[in-house]
Amino acid sequence: MNLEKKSLLKIKNVSKNFGDTIAVKDINYEIFSGDFVAILGPSGCGKTTLLKMIGGFVEPSSGSIEIENLDITNIGPEKRPTNMVFQGYGLFPHMTVKQNIAYGLKIQKINKNEINDRTNEILNLVKLSDLANRNTEKLSGGQQQRVALARALIMRPKVLLLDEPLAALDLKLRHAMQDELRRIHEQIGGTFVFVTHDQSEALSLADRIAVMNEGEIVQEGGAEEIYLKPKSFFVSNFIGETNTLPRSFVESKIDVDNSKIIIRPEAIKISKNIINTDVVFEGVINEILFLGANIRYEVSIKDNHILNVSKPSDDFDINIKKLSKVKVGWNLSNQISIQ
Repeated sequence: MNLEKKSLLKIKNVSKNFGDTIAVKDINYEIFSGDFVAILGPSGCGKTTLLKMIGGFVEPSSGSIEIENLDITNIGPEKRPTNMVFQGYGLFPHMTVKQNIAYGLKIQKINKNEINDRTNEILNLVKLSDLANRNTEKLSGGQQQRVALARALIMRPKVLLLDEPLAALDLKLRHAMQDELRRIHEQIGGTFVFVTHDQSEALSLADRIAVMNEGEIVQEGGAEEIYLKPKSFFVSNFIGETNTLPRSFVESKIDVDNSKIIIRPEAIKISKNIINTDVVFEGVINEILFLGANIRYEVSIKDNHILNVSKPSDDFDINIKKLSKVKVGWNLSNQISIQ
């Protein structure tokens, strides 16, 4: 339990069925004020359905949702203290940036001076002041994303919901917007809940991650915990890359319970010489792939097991070539045990 932040959002025994299909199954989850939570999982796992139920766009089949101990399960999205940024942005192309951002306040008939002050404040926050009077149809994808974010933030929601907000952006722009989201979250101290299927995005942005599979939250925790201490094969394989070996392969005993060990590619050392690690194997290099910042080695070890090894490019050893005989190894502290 988080002792430093107060409870804000409670999801209690929430399920959602579409006909005979169970999209979300009996989820219990608590989000605290100031959290940046990622709901992470593969396509079809129920993560967007869960987010839409929080926002009021989908009605649960059973269970309840509370914000600050108020049951909002049957309250429409327009009356909830939440706001949602959709993947498609949904901007008004005939309006300027400023008009788009101010639209929600105008509908609420807020005083014009307050609308102007709050709009200028948000424009400055998302770094769009210079484009305030430009039509949104003339903006780049990243700029449109900022407008959509600003339009949601100006309503001062208790919970900001983001449905794969960066999916339509190219890689470089996506990384830039990740930095912007982190900055904005830190600056306003709000509570963000975003859905993504991108593991690296969840790890880099969120302080808490809820991993979903087949309608259920299968593990929850901080990025480091999820990555280094996965509770299942699904989580270990979905979050990052893994090498999986039978426990008996390492411990030299009969593997009665079929348990496995998992080693992350970056935890494996590789050399043509002696390796000072707890576990050492001899192997042969099958492939070497240069991936910019990293180099990936595919190494064949005993019983035709393949290990993927990842090293920084500046750690490249020119003596290690394709078909080279090498030694690979790791320390026992780097092993992840899974039943």
